[in-house]
Amino acid sequence: MSAQNTMNNLLVELFVEELPPKALRKLGDAFAGVLHEQLLALGLASGASVLTPYASPRRLAAHVTGVLAQAPDKAVRQKLMPVSVGVDASGQATPALLKRLAGLGVDVSNPAAALASLEREGEGKAEALYWNSVAPGLTLAEGLQKALDEALARLPIPKVMTYQLETDCELPGWSSVHFVRPAHGLVALHGAEVVPIQTLGLRAGRSTQGHRFEALQNPITLPNADAYAALLKEQGAVVASFDERRALMVSQLQAAAAAVGQGVQVLMDDALLDEVTALVERPNVLTCSFDEAFLEVPQECLILTMKANQKYFPLLDAQGRLTHRFLVVSNISPADPSAVVGGNERVVRPRLADAKFFFDQDRKRPLESRVLGLAKVVYHNKLGTQGERVERVGALARGIAQALDSSSALLARQADQAALLAKADLLTDMVGEFPELQGIMGGYYARHDGLDAAVAEAIEDHYKPRFAGDELPRNPVGLCVALADKLETLVGMFGIGNLPSGDRDPFALRRHALGVLRMLIERDLPLELPALLRLAVPVFGDRITDPTAALLDFFYDRLSGSLREQGYTAQEVDAVLALRPARLSEVGRRLEAVRAFAKLPEAPALAAANKRVGNILKKAEGAVQPQVDAALLREAAEQALAAALASVAPQADAALQAGDHTAHLRALAALKAPVDAFFEHVMVNAEDPALKANRLGLLATLHQRMNQVADLSRLAA
Repeated sequence: MSAQNTMNNLLVELFVEELPPKALRKLGDAFAGVLHEQLLALGLASGASVLTPYASPRRLAAHVTGVLAQAPDKAVRQKLMPVSVGVDASGQATPALLKRLAGLGVDVSNPAAALASLEREGEGKAEALYWNSVAPGLTLAEGLQKALDEALARLPIPKVMTYQLETDCELPGWSSVHFVRPAHGLVALHGAEVVPIQTLGLRAGRSTQGHRFEALQNPITLPNADAYAALLKEQGAVVASFDERRALMVSQLQAAAAAVGQGVQVLMDDALLDEVTALVERPNVLTCSFDEAFLEVPQECLILTMKANQKYFPLLDAQGRLTHRFLVVSNISPADPSAVVGGNERVVRPRLADAKFFFDQDRKRPLESRVLGLAKVVYHNKLGTQGERVERVGALARGIAQALDSSSALLARQADQAALLAKADLLTDMVGEFPELQGIMGGYYARHDGLDAAVAEAIEDHYKPRFAGDELPRNPVGLCVALADKLETLVGMFGIGNLPSGDRDPFALRRHALGVLRMLIERDLPLELPALLRLAVPVFGDRITDPTAALLDFFYDRLSGSLREQGYTAQEVDAVLALRPARLSEVGRRLEAVRAFAKLPEAPALAAANKRVGNILKKAEGAVQPQVDAALLREAAEQALAAALASVAPQADAALQAGDHTAHLRALAALKAPVDAFFEHVMVNAEDPALKANRLGLLATLHQRMNQVADLSRLAA
């Protein structure tokens, strides 16, 4: 087998100081992914090559199967110049052509032979000369150097470090290196052979480092590319694969929770699991505990303290209540873990004590006493203080409550009270320490103050939904305040021109819009979106310009994307949203009706006819009113269509009135035959202006009748 066709597995590892844990998974996937992508692009690997990424706290690595020592030679066809420029009148090569060929390394000592080696293609003035050659494939050393340089250049580094390297030359000196962390080792093995590449002041070899404290030997010499993961695990006490290390940790966490007691569950989310996986090279889960007296503090505070500050995993009992036990993932596995357990228990105690102190101190003052302080907190330099914002949210919450139930003075009063107090916990010590608890702590303090349960829940829930898939507010008061809070933010920011652009959305306006949409739709609220905006805009006075038109576009655009993600087709969504339905709680029923209508045999013809009608009406001079004078219906086909419309109308209207959008659209199926006959036998643009106007009025009536649920023309092929 020639060197060019030698195929082996490849390993590349960059050994560095501890990488940023929140970015490790992305860094590992990007490093391995770009390296593999470049090897494929350079012809050194094929689609059959398998990539295995590795990422641990101190290394980024990639294992790629089926990598060639040299890429295959590549045929190159190069256009040189038009024949009229390269060949003179006597058929000889011109000096310009010979100079171009010499520049390509072609032997031009025999001009006739050089010319004969070229291909001609095209005719007349378009005829050109082409040079065919074979470019030798890149060697692995050349290609891997390019691939590694590209992989490092495209790493999603959160923050670059600058450090100094001693220069490798006779004269002493230092050079600056810019990378995510100082790099200390580079491995590049093709089978058992070292690939001579270099980066960040390092030359590739076959040695790497294991665990700082528990490796059986350091450095670890790798005999070949395939020995990497196994040797690191056996001799280096390192599980190099991020996914394998994470799965091992999850298994240990679940086993430790089960050992604590029946029904005990470990509280673990993906972000925390990824971060802790990035902090340890070989996980060892240990069970710890804290003083049960701390359980008097709201469990959200304790959980956040343990997860955010200490990277611990809290344990919940079978009823979902926090226990005084928690799990810690250690990077070492001593024979006697008591010192590690004791150390973690000592570390967490002052954190929990702080939380208890904040909770006790905050409860010495009622929430209402903090409201005046919001007037000193700037919300936005163009929109005033948090105090002014609270007034706006309160006015809007009252308006929404009255729109929801005009007969309930209690709902409006409770919505007003909850809105007044909703932001007061921003001035508490607990929220000052843990901003993530805003709203949650307000709910606890409201209950402590003896406020109604509905008001306390509304204060706690008014930020919901906080993220995709989050639960919605639990009661009508919470819905009023949550809608008011989000609408105030959207109207205010749009009103001063603070619109999201690209990936930038510092005020989470997209999330707020989706939250409003979810509440209106999933709670089936009898509220109209334009009416809500008409309530919200006046509360700002002259601080903003009216953003209603732009906001409506924004809402319907977000709704369109959300519905498509839920599985509705682009045609179905466009058909329904083209009418801009004001009551969004009807959107789901309209979509199902459109889907059912599209399955009817009459649907394609009616959709096409509807599109045709729309085009005719657009071309008509002036606005066409949906009015018909029966005395001017001369043709049998137009009389039949008018009669069919009159016959279908009661059934269709009754279905629409009852909210049965599907039955409404099904009733329209009876119009297919008379619509087809109308277009076959009736000339709309009659010479008689009165006849023409009446026929346009008939079509406008048909168009109005067919498009009450959705714009059916959007279903036309």
